Amino acid sequence: MAGLLEVTGLERQYRSSDGGFRLRIPHLTLKSGEILVIMGESGSGKSTLLDMLALLAPPTVCDRFVLHADGVKIDVGEAWRQGQRGQLAGWRARYMGYVLQTGGLLPYLTVRDNIALSRRLLGLTGNGPVPALAAASGITEIMDRLPEQLSIGQRQRVAVVRALAHQPRLVLADEPTAALDPARALALAKLLATVVAETGTALILVCHDLAVADQIGGRRLWCQSLTESGQPGSVVTSGHPS
Repeated sequence: MAGLLEVTGLERQYRSSDGGFRLRIPHLTLKSGEILVIMGESGSGKSTLLDMLALLAPPTVCDRFVLHADGVKIDVGEAWRQGQRGQLAGWRARYMGYVLQTGGLLPYLTVRDNIALSRRLLGLTGNGPVPALAAASGITEIMDRLPEQLSIGQRQRVAVVRALAHQPRLVLADEPTAALDPARALALAKLLATVVAETGTALILVCHDLAVADQIGGRRLWCQSLTESGQPGSVVTSGHPS
């Protein structure tokens, strides 16, 4: 598998009256088609890490942040340092798909139009992999419904298909099974794992559920709480393949 993401010395700090918080990622790599499951206690910085990797939250410190895509080495760290937010947004739209805890669907668009949005914004024609993904996720019959007409589980499956519709290199999912019952959570995890295996898309999943983590497989990373100089923080540590 080819290298996709390389991160070294990535940090994000928050300052507040009670001392603030620091998240530190000493080293992280990701290959195409690889699954990383990020775990850790509540408040340890899992979602913050995902936002940084999704080019949404700027790091306070960044020694190296490189994305390999389309045969080009993209220096994300330098773009952050130069304040090139438009460029970062363009890379995120082209190379990444994001699945939020609540799905994040636009309420005034049908399922079909929600899913098609990422492709339209990139100027992609046709439906691409959408029909196959919709069939695999069991949402073909609800494509013309509005989000308010869907169950929570249906919304999450739609969000997964939307994140994959433009065939991104990397999908990031922030606890997409948190609001689901155990059976639906495992089914959605299985869908994600299957799509990664069949398409070679890399996946980074934030998860607190060990059963879901076991279902999806891959390598685990831990947001491990620490206290340094009296200030709360977390450090991301490597785990082992499940």
